[in-house]
Amino acid sequence: MIKNILIVIITITSLPVQAQKFDKLDKSPMDRVYYPENAAKRTFLKKPEKRKAAEPKIRITYSRPAKKDRKVFGNLLKFNKPWRIGANESTEIIFMTDILFGNTSVKAGRYSLIAIPEATEWTLKLNTVLDGWGNYGYDPSKDIASITVSTETNKKVIEHLSMVLYEKDINVVHPKIGWDTTVAEFPIILK
Repeated sequence: MIKNILIVIITITSLPVQAQKFDKLDKSPMDRVYYPENAAKRTFLKKPEKRKAAEPKIRITYSRPAKKDRKVFGNLLKFNKPWRIGANESTEIIFMTDILFGNTSVKAGRYSLIAIPEATEWTLKLNTVLDGWGNYGYDPSKDIASITVSTETNKKVIEHLSMVLYEKDINVVHPKIGWDTTVAEFPIILK
């Protein structure tokens, strides 16, 4: 009798474990960039002042689609249409301090980052609609700041959408975004 009860208990408790399946790796894996660059690894820094200096000020989370022999800008991504700067979920940018974006003061917080690409320039927008999928949740009335910047042509093809944050000057950080042969960067001024 005890043996039968034990078999029933083991069978019942193991069913949920067997039912769980992991998704396959997404075709556009998610990535994250920080400013300062070593912010994610600051706990490994030995000196407290170095850990303090490495505390994150900006973090961008985005998905990295591949070019796959396609013409990206003007074809896959239509000009003058909003783009989430990635794939899947909207690209998210978090400011841990107040900033200046274009001519607009922006409070520390979490925002979505949208681009409207053109042939030679992009308009980048901060938007308060969060956790959207694709551009479906994008609402232009929720834009809080924007900046238009010229793009550059990269000689080498960038296969996967890539981003980096770097210090251009004291308290001026540039997100640099590259995909295919197009590169755009814009200033964020830390307050």
